[in-house]
Amino acid sequence: MAKTVKKKPLRSIKKALASPFSIYWKKENYLILLTGAVFLIIGYYVMSIDPWNSTPAIVISPIILLIVYILIIPAAILYKKKDKGNKSEGEGIASGKS
Repeated sequence: MAKTVKKKPLRSIKKALASPFSIYWKKENYLILLTGAVFLIIGYYVMSIDPWNSTPAIVISPIILLIVYILIIPAAILYKKKDKGNKSEGEGIASGKS
């Protein structure tokens, strides 16, 4: 006789497939990203000021945009707040504390 196999409920499968970004992205990450978006808008606005060959449009705007694209947006992606109380098992073992 064939054995019957119980299937897992669909709910337990969905819980196991949670997005890894839901754990990583915190309020601070979104605030840094929002700050970057505001500075992007400011940079493009300064670039659009007439006349097109003015100092703000040629010098200041590219500097603002460069700072946003190279510093602020990667900082929003890579920033992770350090938890003082919670150490993973690997950190405790590596430091010699159990």
